[in-house]
Amino acid sequence: MMAAVAAAEEGNKVLLLEQNEKLGKKLFITGKGRCNVTNAGDAEDFFDHMISNGRFMYSSFYRFDNCQVMELLEKEGLRLKTERGNRVFPASDKSSDVIRTFSRMLEKLSVEVRLHNAVKRLVIADEVCKGVMLKNGKVIEADRVILATGGLSYPSTGSTGDGHRMAAESGHKLKESVPALVPLEVKEPEIGSLQGLSLKHVSVSIGAGKKPIYTDFGEMLFTHFGVSGPCILSASSKITRKLLQEELPLFIDLKPALSLEQLDERIRRDFEEAPNRQFKNSLDRLLPAKLIPLIVDRSGIDPEKQVNEVTREERRKLAELLKKLQWTLVGTRGFNEAIITQGGVSVSEINPSTMESKSVKHLYIAGELLDLDAVTGGYNLQIAWSTGYAAGKGASEDENCN
Repeated sequence: MMAAVAAAEEGNKVLLLEQNEKLGKKLFITGKGRCNVTNAGDAEDFFDHMISNGRFMYSSFYRFDNCQVMELLEKEGLRLKTERGNRVFPASDKSSDVIRTFSRMLEKLSVEVRLHNAVKRLVIADEVCKGVMLKNGKVIEADRVILATGGLSYPSTGSTGDGHRMAAESGHKLKESVPALVPLEVKEPEIGSLQGLSLKHVSVSIGAGKKPIYTDFGEMLFTHFGVSGPCILSASSKITRKLLQEELPLFIDLKPALSLEQLDERIRRDFEEAPNRQFKNSLDRLLPAKLIPLIVDRSGIDPEKQVNEVTREERRKLAELLKKLQWTLVGTRGFNEAIITQGGVSVSEINPSTMESKSVKHLYIAGELLDLDAVTGGYNLQIAWSTGYAAGKGASEDENCN
């Protein structure tokens, strides 16, 4: 939609082919249906949150950055608001309002939209893209073609991998696609007992050794298969490929605001206030109820023991457990649960200023199809807006484009 708007603004006749029954089907579910349209941080912040090929984004981001996205949407009547972490949402909290805004822009710019029109392949002759062939066999000729079909995540929204296939058939190299911003699976079966438990203000780290692969602070969620939530989703983008090769340890610091000594002292005070309580009933002021049985079991302390009989060494080990609750990560969930796709068309084969293919003239590739991704917070949609805009304008800058 952004590519079509950008091209139409230059006076081109633009046809948008959509295989679904409506526009923006995937956009509709982003941000849990609220649509985190972008992030209001500065340019440095944007590039800091990129995972893959951030440098490639310099040209397109500075050509059409987050401020310009917000300005465009507000100019078209969509009120926005900025929340924690500089996340930008429609004031209405409805992703449908974002889609409606783009639909109005497309209509105003006389972009022809054809729904239920799935493309089968690109029409390429002498290394020049001449148009597309639909799945019904009809060929549509075009001076320029922009491929912006999305990745593989949430295939029910139409992200079926057709774009990757068409890019590969036209000779482009693809980096293997893997699910990203995706929940992680845990080996230990007792994780299921914590299903539905959400933890706020915890610290997570992944990887053994002195230097973890990933660390973060914030919110996480336990599921029947493993872990999810903002901290975990962002972590997944950093570790997914490594998880394909090996299991990784996950450590959760349940009390990051306290040092080990401070936590030990806190436990000691709690024990002294009710010295005759059984250990299994003594942690309710320290931990959520759902977590207590697991901690009691892992602590190695007799559940029936009165806390005044708990030794200093046992108490110290309990504090260590709360500071470093360990799990074993064994894999990720699939594309049907992934927010984005990591991997895709190699950016070395794309002009970063225009998004034109370096090997097929008049073919432009934008958005999640490219090997570009970032953590959560509106950054991935900004990649889509910036590269889509660059493709629309890049196609228009070529001579003889209609």
